[in-house]
Amino acid sequence: MSSFKGGPSLPQERKIVTEIPGPRSRELQERRKKAVAPGVGSTLPVYTVAAGGGVIVDVDGNSLIDFGSGIAVTNVGNAHPEVVRRVQEQVAAFTHTCFMVTPYEAYVSVCEKLNELTPGDHEKRTILVNSGAEAVENAVKIARYATRRPAVVVFDHGYHGRTLLTMTLTAKNMPYKEGFGPYAPEVYRMPMAYPFRSELDGPATAAQAIDLITTQIGAHNTAAILVEPILGEGGFIEPSPGFLPALDRFAKENGIVFIADEIQTGFGRTGQLFASEHEGIVPDLITTAKGIAGGLPLAAVTGRADLMDSVHGGGLGGTYGGNPIACQAALAVFEALEAEKVVERARRIGEIMLPRLRAMAERFPQIGDVRGRGAMTAIELVVPGTRTPDPGAAAALARACHERGLLVLTAGTYGNVLRFLPPLVIPEPLLLEGLDLLEEAFR
Repeated sequence: MSSFKGGPSLPQERKIVTEIPGPRSRELQERRKKAVAPGVGSTLPVYTVAAGGGVIVDVDGNSLIDFGSGIAVTNVGNAHPEVVRRVQEQVAAFTHTCFMVTPYEAYVSVCEKLNELTPGDHEKRTILVNSGAEAVENAVKIARYATRRPAVVVFDHGYHGRTLLTMTLTAKNMPYKEGFGPYAPEVYRMPMAYPFRSELDGPATAAQAIDLITTQIGAHNTAAILVEPILGEGGFIEPSPGFLPALDRFAKENGIVFIADEIQTGFGRTGQLFASEHEGIVPDLITTAKGIAGGLPLAAVTGRADLMDSVHGGGLGGTYGGNPIACQAALAVFEALEAEKVVERARRIGEIMLPRLRAMAERFPQIGDVRGRGAMTAIELVVPGTRTPDPGAAAALARACHERGLLVLTAGTYGNVLRFLPPLVIPEPLLLEGLDLLEEAFR
């Protein structure tokens, strides 16, 4: 296994030498069953030994086309050379001191860069944590502390994590919430402007949500409105135009903190650095993770200085938050985003994928909707001639793709969405081959 080398030097080709999963992966899967709790699932149990560019290589020597990016994490590719270099240097220097004990420059540098990159030219502050769920929890803490209000508003089809608070904020029950209650208090769910399934347009859905907030919660009791600019696990739903701006205006008029959860959408994934920019939204707080550090665990809350500065000393933090190794990886990612024109590459991926997916929708009646921005695209599968969700079709299509060496992920409240998240550095021939395999799987 150690003979494989990852990163962009890995041959950028699909190569199938065994069935998927192969014999060595199946052996490891049997070991896993005796060691790992079954509550931790895997989309495709092929065991990885190398990854880079647009491919993942497994223990059996198969090279799969990657349309998952570790769920939108490896935006700049796996084992990016500058990420590797910085990480190796940092590991040799020191691995941990805890920023709350003796701080270090890399943490400060990451915060400075996030304050610069995130939407808005106002004065900002940032804190670093370990995961997206932890970022969301801290954003809610900050909003409640700053406003001295209890209520948090979230939306149908939203996903925000698996901790007690964040699974409460999450809409979908199975598998994220089933059996784990009771849930956290003072969380209120509002309708989402879901173009494929909503009768109302964006402004009308926002007006409905605002009326419910006003009459059932009270704007003066509402600390935060929390929303994904494009919903991730819920099915890559782009809210209908006008929905987010109306909510943002209502929040600002009523002293409510508008939190944009950009954990899956951030760092170029949608063809803008952040998805909020597509509708000109400037969030009060923004949560980031996934694509921030090239695969190392890091997340952040960035926001208005007056909100971030409101919390007393010691009220925010954590032992591993802003680990120096992850911070160095993030600094390398920030450089790559600019130097390698990664945002432009995401737009190019969308320009290739969306027309192909729409052409497939003309030919395959199981595709009810094609949607997405940049390198965050999806198809929603339905019973032909209806809008009835067909999760069985999505699962079968994913299996057919996997058998052919194309890694794809399912999503959606109804489990009927195939989502596509290729690394933003995937070579175009691999991207086109992946689309060919998807079309072949449909046939």
